[in-house]
Amino acid sequence: MSLMHIRRRRNVKIVATLGPSTTSYEEIRAIFEVGADVFRLNFSHGEHADHVARMQIIREIEKEAQRPIGVMADMQGPKLRMGRFKGGKAALKAGQSFRLDLDEDNEGDETRAPLPHKEIFQALEPGAEVLMDDGRIRMEVVSLKSNSAEMMVTAGGVLSDRKGVNLPGVLLPVSPLTKKDRIDLEYAISIGADWIALSFVQRPDDLAEARALIRGRAGLLTKFEKPAAIQKMDKLIELSDAVMVARGDLGVETPPEDVPLAQKQLIRACRLQGKPVIVATQMLESMVTAPAPTRAEASDVATAVFDGADAVMLSAETAAGQYSVEAVSMMDRIAVRTESDPGYRDALNATRHDPDPTAADAISRAARQVAETISAAAIVTYTTSGSTTLRASRERAEAPVLGLTSKVETARQLALAWGVRPEHTADVADFSEMVRKACAIAYDRDLAKLGDRIVVTAGVPFGTPGSTNVLRIAWITGDEV
Repeated sequence: MSLMHIRRRRNVKIVATLGPSTTSYEEIRAIFEVGADVFRLNFSHGEHADHVARMQIIREIEKEAQRPIGVMADMQGPKLRMGRFKGGKAALKAGQSFRLDLDEDNEGDETRAPLPHKEIFQALEPGAEVLMDDGRIRMEVVSLKSNSAEMMVTAGGVLSDRKGVNLPGVLLPVSPLTKKDRIDLEYAISIGADWIALSFVQRPDDLAEARALIRGRAGLLTKFEKPAAIQKMDKLIELSDAVMVARGDLGVETPPEDVPLAQKQLIRACRLQGKPVIVATQMLESMVTAPAPTRAEASDVATAVFDGADAVMLSAETAAGQYSVEAVSMMDRIAVRTESDPGYRDALNATRHDPDPTAADAISRAARQVAETISAAAIVTYTTSGSTTLRASRERAEAPVLGLTSKVETARQLALAWGVRPEHTADVADFSEMVRKACAIAYDRDLAKLGDRIVVTAGVPFGTPGSTNVLRIAWITGDEV
């Protein structure tokens, strides 16, 4: 199939993580062809050489498809891990005493173990819970010293070397950017990453350092995976360009019954502020080793689509799974089927927020209403920063949104937004030229046919972010084509 003629039949976007299962041109092309809109490079794994090789392949595919493709660089963040044990592991029993300390020179056993993170002992308090190995091992703080903590094991099991540590309800005095992350962030931007995803954000101040390092060269995407972040969601969303509901670590530190509610709250809050939101982690987890998902997983994807998420994400399914192409294809099919249900449109309409009292929001709301009234083939936005197109996406219109921009970086970032078909095109001199170009591109991209009408919005004068103030209805007459 020619990549130029691919047209997605859904509004929600698919983010696919690349890894050992998706390294070659053929593998990456295949998952793009069946549905991937944005690719994730996970800097928790692999070398810089691996990431730049995949980036080069993505840009080659982008050129063939003549369609902007977004690339997200996901930072590892301050992952907390245990030290090492004698023999590599130790068996712990519920009810026993156990000591955590900073002594890395001595390997752990059934009575103690090194936890080489001084900041943890500074933040812990008696009664605090410490989780290990994704919550399989649980302990409670009995007493504290400056460099150690006496614990009571509340859920036992075998604890092995370097397992992860989670501290629900504890606000750690650490930056979400480690030394490794700062190096990775600069490298990711140098090879053309469109989004920088920040891990283990706890507080609004955490985003300031990342903003300073990014310097406007990429979008800042905040991952919600700590309870402390959920408590400050509105401010964190306001300071972010996009959001990820990262249910992996969030599900470890938050009771399972709270995770679905947090997901819905975050999606609603992001839609209110007009920020793209991704739902991620274990969406089709069984497809890492099986050719089909469980019914529960299919329902999980459908729920995220029904809630109005901008994107759904695959992690190990495409990075390390045996069925990476099938996983993307399955997610595409579930999304298409969900969006075709009559209840889907009802759900979106029921959760639509009132526009802000600005000319830009009023025009975007009017564009949706006009498009629905005249059955327009598309809503076309002309944008520099992406704000005009994101406002149109926030409306969740029935017509697709064609986002025209003269900045390829903006076009690639918009690949993440719900219902948006981004298009990198040369700048225009005036509004009339823009309307002609909108008609020509909508026709050329099979979004509209001769005789169709489109709704065009833009900000005049051009190049002023957030200045959407013009709406025009245009006919596809053939003169522009």
